[in-house]
Amino acid sequence: MEKNYSNQPVLLIKQVTKFYELGEITIKALNGVDLTIHKNEYVALMGPSGSGKSTLMNVMGCLDTPTSGDYILNGENVATLFDHELAKIRNKEIGFVFQTFNLLPRLTATANVALPLVYSGMSRNQRLDKADDMLEAVGLGDRLDHKPNELSGGQRQRVAIARALINNPSIILADEPTGNLDTKTSYEIMEILNDIHKRGNTVILVTHEEDIAQHAQRIIRMRDGKIESDQKNS
Repeated sequence: MEKNYSNQPVLLIKQVTKFYELGEITIKALNGVDLTIHKNEYVALMGPSGSGKSTLMNVMGCLDTPTSGDYILNGENVATLFDHELAKIRNKEIGFVFQTFNLLPRLTATANVALPLVYSGMSRNQRLDKADDMLEAVGLGDRLDHKPNELSGGQRQRVAIARALINNPSIILADEPTGNLDTKTSYEIMEILNDIHKRGNTVILVTHEEDIAQHAQRIIRMRDGKIESDQKNS
């Protein structure tokens, strides 16, 4: 039976820490972080190198587990899950868009986008048809059979966005999505992310670029493993 998430946050982080041991030194990458994000929010996460923003993104994306604290994603505490359980949650709940695209070079655009559907129970043809539809939606209907090295950087990022959306995830997590793109292409990619948000998706954008962060409705700034400020973007 489908859970009803309407009255609870999509993401709730409570007193999360992440410590690393480096010889005799303890690095406190996250030091008591509290964060609540609701459905259909558009949030930018900012901070200088070493602020903890990448570690927090890895925790939110179920790529890493906290040392202590709770991470409740759609009503489920995922902070203590094992790796194979986290992998299932990642595939179902989180759509990733990375700076480096992370596409498989030997696969076509369609095959790359269809990858997250492998465990969906759909037939191969159903998966490929759905992937084609998603590529059409991001303006790549004429590039379905192209491999990543036959696409521009902006086109590759569109493929990555289509792949992120294919499972209808709870959260789109975009890590420096325009970091490898020129200004014009960056603007086009941000327009796509803006449209995704307008359609009801929850978008979390990790960036160090102020102009990119301004697309979000809420800007969270980190420093020294803590949230320094959390403000609505006017």
